[in-house]
Amino acid sequence: MKKTILILVSFCFLIVGFTDNATEKKQPNVLFIPIDDLRPDFEAYGNEAIKTPNITRIANNGVTFTRAYCQQAVCNPSRASLLTGLRPDDLQVWDLQTSFRKNMPNVITIPQYFKQNGYTTIGFGKAFHNIFPDSLSWTKDVYIKNYPFDPDAMYFSKENLKIIASKKQKLIAENNQTRFDKYGIWYIKANATESAPVEDEAYYDGVQTTEAIRQLHELKAKDKPFFLSVGFYKPHLPFNAPKKYWDLYDRNKIQLSDNQYLPKGSPVFAVHGDQELRSYDDFKDLPKPTDATLSETRQRELLHGYYACVSYIDAQIGRLVDALEALGLAENTVIVLWGDHGWKLGEHNSWAKQSNYEIDTRVPLIVSGKGIKAKGQKSASLVEFVDVFPSLCELSSLPIPKNLAGKSFFPILQNSKNRTKDAAFSQFLLGRFPKKQISVDEKMGYAIRTDKYRYVEWYNWENDKRGKYLTNELFDHTKDPKENLNIAQNTNNQLIIKDLKTQLLGNFNNSR
Repeated sequence: MKKTILILVSFCFLIVGFTDNATEKKQPNVLFIPIDDLRPDFEAYGNEAIKTPNITRIANNGVTFTRAYCQQAVCNPSRASLLTGLRPDDLQVWDLQTSFRKNMPNVITIPQYFKQNGYTTIGFGKAFHNIFPDSLSWTKDVYIKNYPFDPDAMYFSKENLKIIASKKQKLIAENNQTRFDKYGIWYIKANATESAPVEDEAYYDGVQTTEAIRQLHELKAKDKPFFLSVGFYKPHLPFNAPKKYWDLYDRNKIQLSDNQYLPKGSPVFAVHGDQELRSYDDFKDLPKPTDATLSETRQRELLHGYYACVSYIDAQIGRLVDALEALGLAENTVIVLWGDHGWKLGEHNSWAKQSNYEIDTRVPLIVSGKGIKAKGQKSASLVEFVDVFPSLCELSSLPIPKNLAGKSFFPILQNSKNRTKDAAFSQFLLGRFPKKQISVDEKMGYAIRTDKYRYVEWYNWENDKRGKYLTNELFDHTKDPKENLNIAQNTNNQLIIKDLKTQLLGNFNNSR
């Protein structure tokens, strides 16, 4: 009898062991959260003035990368680079008008690779650049009807609706179809900010969150891992958000940038002047960074709007995380939250992205959930967006494709003190915004960021190739973290520049 009991107990332990191993080996789901124009400037990154409790929840369950960098500080190249694991020069995508499929039709994207490996992949909102949806990547790419392809410019205030109605009538009278999108819906901009007394679902990001939560319920019923991308449009311009998020902030207490001037000793072209903000009715007179500074009143309006939009998106993220937890999916889900590039809110006297400076190339990146041991920790290791693809593969126990330009930061997710690389690389093509223009002098800037320095070299760009060397920039982050003084011409720094130049050109020469 005792022997029988012992056998039964041993068998039970064996079954439990098999069950535990099966649970451990179960492939994790992925919740992918791209956020447009979100800079690393909120609670998880040390700025408690911007209220983001739900992103903080994600950060507390994962690793916050404090020195992550995009490969180009504008939407299309940055997203294409992250989602393919290749650099802009590899893809030959440097503007807003070139699909990465044009030059590399057979390249495999992150969601496409996961789909090939048994995942259900579903895309909401903006993952790739919105005008280039990628059907090969998704089991289902969700388009919510009755919204324009670029639904960030939605308005509800009387003033803005009046502006839109007037513009629409003028376009109709002129038989001008330029503001129709591919779905036959008008896309018209009005003012750059809006505080409207509406619910979250009045704006697109609230609507798509509701639809994404409905999708989570359907995915829960399937015994198959999923890759769900919910790409948020805010805080991209216009800074429109429900009034309750504006009410979180006292405009007069918002801190203004303390370096509203161009970096001393840098070329004037390096701070990009073609700022998108100028395309909105109330900022058509926006001065170039080289000409004048915005009044304090207008600065505070923009900052207030940006903060409100960040908090609005944080609330939508909270709804997603709540749904994951309520459905019992959270424990087996990896969350990857990222912003496609930085954004200048007055720094260097500018209100835009599109430069090679730290303020534009440094990005928020938080990886949380299943498989992360360094929970609630921050990493100061240099990482790049091209590292996301191999890292997600390793987290999901998938083979890492050999063609990728990045390196997995999986070791950092296990121990935040680990380091995976010594430098990050970015670039920016001036003179091509939003698309290639005839008779415009283009300049390509290549940048390397190490622990201590940012070094940039500028070249003429002709026929999509690097031409004549023009000038360079060097910033010492131990003394000048906001990059206000270019020290490249200091004779004492020439040996430093020689070493950085070798690394810089070695990286970019190998990428072509």
